[in-house]
Amino acid sequence: MSPAQAYRIVEAERLAPTLARLVVEAPLVARKREAGHFVIVRLDETGERIPLTIVEADAEAGTITLIVQAVGKTTKLLASRTAGEALADVVGPLGNPTPIHQWGEVACIGGGVGAAELLPIARALSAAGNAVHAILGARSRDLVILEQEMARCAQSLVITTDDGSYGRKGLVTDALRELVESRKIEAVYAIGPLPMMKAVSGLTREYAVRTYASLNAIMVDGTGMCGRRRVTVARDRTLLPYTAIFVSA
Repeated sequence: MSPAQAYRIVEAERLAPTLARLVVEAPLVARKREAGHFVIVRLDETGERIPLTIVEADAEAGTITLIVQAVGKTTKLLASRTAGEALADVVGPLGNPTPIHQWGEVACIGGGVGAAELLPIARALSAAGNAVHAILGARSRDLVILEQEMARCAQSLVITTDDGSYGRKGLVTDALRELVESRKIEAVYAIGPLPMMKAVSGLTREYAVRTYASLNAIMVDGTGMCGRRRVTVARDRTLLPYTAIFVSA
């Protein structure tokens, strides 16, 4: 099977002005993917390498689902691809899967496009027997994604927007504080912009709730072999940002 055949785009959908959903044929990746894994894709043989979270995988169909935020030249080109076109490379699954345990009640917090990475984690937590409480935040209504998919795996779902155009006006931390004060939340998973994850971990530290954050640094090779991208945790631990990072308890 040629690369063009293996990585054919079978579905393409525009979710928001700057967000696109692509379903891509990648049978070997689909069989091995776990929640938290990502792939690195290239549009063509001379193209830039782009890391993208695997949002869904269908092992039987041999497909994976990716969500692309069009912010630069390559991601804008990728988001404009249509069904029937193909990607030159899809390498993965990469990274370490997110730690999934039977905690009891958990909170899943997604900011903006971070909802794409959060969805498979929320599904895995639900499948493991947890009661999932989800909070999705965005700047405005047109940037809220995967609401229905998240609602299907969550016991409760709160939407917040900065401008109040949809759901509650305010920050995800406002809704999270109410949640941890009213429920016995044993673990929190936060994915989104760095300021949001910092705010979430600062809040959960007040309540001594175990918290995981996902650090999506720009990657060179996607495996950590380059040694370029390192994250310092608690001032004395150096980690590679290719997995969920435990940040507070």
